[in-house]
Amino acid sequence: MRADARKNRDHVLAVAGTAITEQGVDVSLRDIARRAEVGLATLLRHFPTREALLEALLHTSFGELTARAGELETSYSPEEALVPWLRDCVAWTTEYRGVTVLMAAAIDDTESALHASCVTLRAAGARLLTRAQAVGAARRDIDGTDLFALIAALAWLGDQPSLAPRADHLFDIVASAILTTPASTDPEGTRPSGS
Repeated sequence: MRADARKNRDHVLAVAGTAITEQGVDVSLRDIARRAEVGLATLLRHFPTREALLEALLHTSFGELTARAGELETSYSPEEALVPWLRDCVAWTTEYRGVTVLMAAAIDDTESALHASCVTLRAAGARLLTRAQAVGAARRDIDGTDLFALIAALAWLGDQPSLAPRADHLFDIVASAILTTPASTDPEGTRPSGS
């Protein structure tokens, strides 16, 4: 890609990130193009669909959350790894209002630009869950799909103005329902950067 085209693409992504943070994933592509001071055709040349735009925008965060699962898996006990990763995912999804709806749909849609990233992210969570289940630290009647659905549900709560103040409390209730033993909720007290 030529340097000027890459600069244009990066500018559109930066503007799209701001617009989606402010208005949610349903923000008009035409509005994003206008805010980026490019034509809609230019935006569509780089990102032919809304999901392609989101995949490009969120790709780094998907990778960071997947890497974070790997770090937690190798550095912490099973019960100490699962909940912090779950909290990181929920916190990240609430930054982009409405993204969980698209992510949930993308899991079953192999044609979606978000499919591969969502499947990889779900698999990372499933590994943490399976590891906790293997030592009896997590209930055995849930799987990676259930965990992914819980992330979506918890993120939805955070998007609701009347429920947002209770989101952390409700997260703790859900997390305690997943684990069969008490665990630290965040061994490092950090989330992935750039998410």
